[in-house]
Amino acid sequence: MAKDSLLITNARLVNEGRITEADLRVQDGRIGAISPSLAAQAGEQVMDAAGRYLVPGFIDDQVHFREPGLTHKGDMATESAAAVAGGITSFMEMPNVKPATTNREAVADKYARAAGRARANFAFYLGATNDNLDELRAITPAQACGIKVFMGASTGNMLVDDPATLEQLFADAPLLIVTHCEDSPMIEANAAAARERYGEDVPMAEHPAIRSAEACYKSSSFAVDMATRHDARLHVLHLTTAREMELFSTGAVADKRITAEVCAHHLYFSADDYARLGARIKCNPAIKTAADRGALLAALQEDRIDVVATDHAPHTSEEKAASYFKAPAGLPLVQDALLSVLEHYHEGVLPLELVVRKTSHAVADLFGIPDRGYLREGYWADLVLVDLESPTRASDATALYKCGWTPFDGVSFRSSIAATLVNGQVVWRDGELTGVIAGQKLDCHAAR
Repeated sequence: MAKDSLLITNARLVNEGRITEADLRVQDGRIGAISPSLAAQAGEQVMDAAGRYLVPGFIDDQVHFREPGLTHKGDMATESAAAVAGGITSFMEMPNVKPATTNREAVADKYARAAGRARANFAFYLGATNDNLDELRAITPAQACGIKVFMGASTGNMLVDDPATLEQLFADAPLLIVTHCEDSPMIEANAAAARERYGEDVPMAEHPAIRSAEACYKSSSFAVDMATRHDARLHVLHLTTAREMELFSTGAVADKRITAEVCAHHLYFSADDYARLGARIKCNPAIKTAADRGALLAALQEDRIDVVATDHAPHTSEEKAASYFKAPAGLPLVQDALLSVLEHYHEGVLPLELVVRKTSHAVADLFGIPDRGYLREGYWADLVLVDLESPTRASDATALYKCGWTPFDGVSFRSSIAATLVNGQVVWRDGELTGVIAGQKLDCHAAR
């Protein structure tokens, strides 16, 4: 028996809509066997799951790890460490760094930066601009997991607002298009009105009025219309409003050309939390009303929303302490996201099987990731052992993010991540990083 063989016994496997009691053998980085009873072999390590739940690792299709150029906020090493502590075994990272990831050389540079440093598996997006159509047309699935389009406010040159460019992009994109949808002119008008009323001292509670539901719908409906006209593969990120749900169909990911994502914080927080948390929950698109949150949860259950992600986007406490217009948007989330989603299981809202499907199965299917996202013999052993009876108290003191804080500070989640395996190696166990760096380049085949 190979020295890296591990037998996980007495587990409850959550996979493909079923929960079964079984043992699972990890061998040479992959799942070697699944059976109701497996005998330990000579020299094999044994991990007793003791009835806890074994699930495929969370594949996060949207993170901002801030490297290169913004590494005072986070980097590949620190944020991937927080990710595996939270049960995330693979991540797809966004292009709005410095310099922005808007050409193939910049994407390749990110893969080089992640190799040997990322504790989770990694893939990267190529960012669209108003003037890089040749780069977008030339990209292949072997080089990037998708093309990111900011159809709303962004930084630097990454706002794509030229109608002719958008038409060509949706007509010619060789990969899955993923979009941030907010209407910039509408947001700017709302911001001007807020300034007229409050001056520079705009309350944080005005954020969902400035980054309004109307601004979201106008942009997301435009993206869906354009994708429909060009028969493009479109994935709309971080939806936040009840009205937007009408834009998306129910059903399996495999049957859709247009898919939808929701983020963990939009399922957990509501506008009622701005008074307490202020800039700590300022993000774009904004956290909206409790009614919107309820509609998002319902859409998950209807298979109208296909995947759950984080949009992890750390900033320092000092940056977040600024006034409304100066405080940056974004939250650190990867360490706490899965635990926050599991709260909906504890509340009786989301079945455990659905949580696994939306955080793992469906993401692998959507992005065409081979041999990951399921508990199947021969698949890579990206595994998370979840204890639904052992609570976790989130705090700034225990946050592994480089920024050193969490929007969930003081929250007691009813679950914990007992262990995380990436490519068959234990990277997190019993509340500690093991020191193993096991992340590999993700293969994504979400072509047009």
